[in-house]
Amino acid sequence: MSDQQTDPAAATNAPESQINILAQYVRDVSFENPLAPESLKADLGKPVLDINIGVDARKVPDDSVENMYETVISLRALARHGDENPTFILEILYGVAVVLKDIPEENRHPVLMIEVPRLAFPYVRQIVSDLTQQAGFPALMLNPVDFQKLYMERYKEEIEAAKQAGAEQPQAESTKQAEAKDKTDS
Repeated sequence: MSDQQTDPAAATNAPESQINILAQYVRDVSFENPLAPESLKADLGKPVLDINIGVDARKVPDDSVENMYETVISLRALARHGDENPTFILEILYGVAVVLKDIPEENRHPVLMIEVPRLAFPYVRQIVSDLTQQAGFPALMLNPVDFQKLYMERYKEEIEAAKQAGAEQPQAESTKQAEAKDKTDS
């Protein structure tokens, strides 16, 4: 038996990384029901859904708050019955303002693009469910989203290049750079 005792306080002297959520908000929301009231008939059956989800992040310049960022989840749901015009179109931009404390610069991008959306997604899911239900449709219950998988797919080339160069993760992009990249990928 050892005479050395483990000091729990000594084990916790390392700085604790934190994600402090300052605010969550709807930046933009749109729901179109162009075929109403015909689109609400019970005999139409289940529509085919096309759902697209994206994430973007940017640093928010603020003299009073250090390391403030905004992460935005964008979601577009398009429902169709056959080849007809859309039954409904739902679009939402959901923002989260965060402060990252004691998170190394090289880890901020994945935190903003994976962890923050993971924390906010249940709220987006609830808004989507409420909107579709209030529009007269059955509630659209979105499945959980693997934001890490989305991140790995979106930044695959940068991650590989960073590994080859000896770095761990790509640095955060500005919103305009990320949007330009997404437009060229389409």
